[in-house]
Amino acid sequence: MLLPAETAIAQSASSARMLISAARAATLKLINQLEAAEPHAPVLVRGADPFDLAAARALADPALDLAYPLKGPFKAEPLDWGEGAAAALELARIAGILPAFLIDPEQAGEAQSFAPADLSALVDTRRVVIAARAHLPVNASEECEIVAFRSVDDIREHVALVFGEARSDRVPLIRLHSECLTGDVLGSLKCDCGPQLDAALHAAAGEARDGGWGIVLYLRQEGRGIGLVNKLRAYRLQDLGFDTIEANQRLGLPDEARDFPVAARMLELLGARSVRVLTNNPAKVAALQAAGVTVVERVAHQLPSGPHNERYLATKRDRAGHILP
Repeated sequence: MLLPAETAIAQSASSARMLISAARAATLKLINQLEAAEPHAPVLVRGADPFDLAAARALADPALDLAYPLKGPFKAEPLDWGEGAAAALELARIAGILPAFLIDPEQAGEAQSFAPADLSALVDTRRVVIAARAHLPVNASEECEIVAFRSVDDIREHVALVFGEARSDRVPLIRLHSECLTGDVLGSLKCDCGPQLDAALHAAAGEARDGGWGIVLYLRQEGRGIGLVNKLRAYRLQDLGFDTIEANQRLGLPDEARDFPVAARMLELLGARSVRVLTNNPAKVAALQAAGVTVVERVAHQLPSGPHNERYLATKRDRAGHILP
């Protein structure tokens, strides 16, 4: 029985053992660098005293290390149910919560059965369908259609903004834009997401004016797939000096967790099987191709940097392989 440390409602639950990520275990000096080579791998930890939920959350969240500096002693134990443990950490990522669970806790309440094989249903893109579509005038063009997509296994509702009419003799220009509340809505200067979205909409609208068509997929994958709360935890770690990739890893989360197959399914439903992709990220092109989309061209999508996002963009260039100056 696994109880998520962050979202459990059984406030009196406690356990002698926890499941955490390898990256977090390495930070706590419980495993060596070799064992932490896969940051998202599960590690079984035992404490000298039982973990209640407050202690479990403090152990799991590196953003709380300064507030709760004294931890331990703990030790890592052998884990002989690795498939189930890995599935639990992946469920946590999908839910956008800390990858940390109490194991067989007392007073946890009734459990819900879940098998590792059940994960496949959560990522089955065949379940994604078009739920609604409507005309939506936007700043980039008054002639725009918004298309909403829904899956029975996913509460996120992705949308596409389509400019122009689908036609077989013109390859559409597309942009995959992952949701960024702080950048798209609040005007954050820590990233370039808001300006990138605006420029992509105008580029797609320009394709329609030139007789072609353009699509901007707005994917509900906050924080490159780790969720809003975890993204803000990563921001806190960035304030302490870690770059974006290091911050994700210290949280025990992948630095790239976006769902590109769902984007491929959306394009399929829109009739865009061959595309030109507006991106600086070759890995995004490769991910689309792996999901069955024919990419005939990568189109650069570069915007000026600012004093608050220079390190963010440098990390994209130097550690994530983006084509930037």
